[in-house]
Amino acid sequence: MITSTEFFEKKNLVDYLRKVPFNVTPCSLYSAPALYDEMMKDYHCKCCYDIDVYRHFLDKGKHTEDEMEMLARALHDFAIGKWLDDFLDQYDPKQVVGVMGGHSMLRNTPTYRSIVLLSKELTEKGSLMVTGGGPGVMEATHLGAWMAGRTIEEVDEALSILAKAPGFKDEGWLQTAFEVIKRFPQEKYHSLGIPTWLYGHEPSAAFATDIAKYFDNSIREDTILTVAFGGIVFTPGSAGTMQEVFQEAVQNHYLSFGYASPMVFLGSKFWTEEIPVYPFLEKMMEEGKYKNLRLFLTDSEHEVVEELLKFRNEEA
Repeated sequence: MITSTEFFEKKNLVDYLRKVPFNVTPCSLYSAPALYDEMMKDYHCKCCYDIDVYRHFLDKGKHTEDEMEMLARALHDFAIGKWLDDFLDQYDPKQVVGVMGGHSMLRNTPTYRSIVLLSKELTEKGSLMVTGGGPGVMEATHLGAWMAGRTIEEVDEALSILAKAPGFKDEGWLQTAFEVIKRFPQEKYHSLGIPTWLYGHEPSAAFATDIAKYFDNSIREDTILTVAFGGIVFTPGSAGTMQEVFQEAVQNHYLSFGYASPMVFLGSKFWTEEIPVYPFLEKMMEEGKYKNLRLFLTDSEHEVVEELLKFRNEEA
């Protein structure tokens, strides 16, 4: 192992940083046009920035031992974190609402539509919607924010376009997203996606207007939960969503940031029978093993909105 002085004195360090297929000091957060070629029909084409970076990431190793590559990724993620802080400074912390759920949820399902409408209403009422920036539930959230201010009929038209490629592995998944963006252009409403190249096989949601894409998933995962001071909506998901439930519970239990934010569970049957997390958390609270949790269970997107707005409007 070389010393830090020797490392930074390497003559080829600057050359290496210039040659990686990503900007080690990006000058802003990403956007879909920055990541993709808008003419792409399929995410797995070999013709866009996002795929080029992901292939490089795999070639060098997800957990690389190449010191210059480690530095390049760290510089990139540091810059993304700085731009993310600047972006979030525009919002009251309680305006920022997270949505967690499965990446495999199809576009043509009732639950996908429900999440779109939930996100649309919250965005119209001043929330900044935040997700892990991928497909499924995450994409539905960003689509809802994108369609804010439009009619339900327009939302359903957008969904009918997307239904041509229901899952992110289907041909045309990305193409139909850009078709909706072109059909319903807007510049008024924002939403924040926070994806990672660790899961680079999952495309980033094109409807997210602002994308903080990281190499380091641990930073990314913690960031999603930390910035959503306005509460988190947990929708049906699998292992990743379970992890996020308990990470959020820890932050709230310890009042890590001064107060506990709502943990809203959408889908009563799922959260009490299929994955009985909700009754477990209630029991732990009754026994004093979890404290300060603000739990809410519902099947109604309108009740989700009411609960989160009630919390936002509470006096500190």
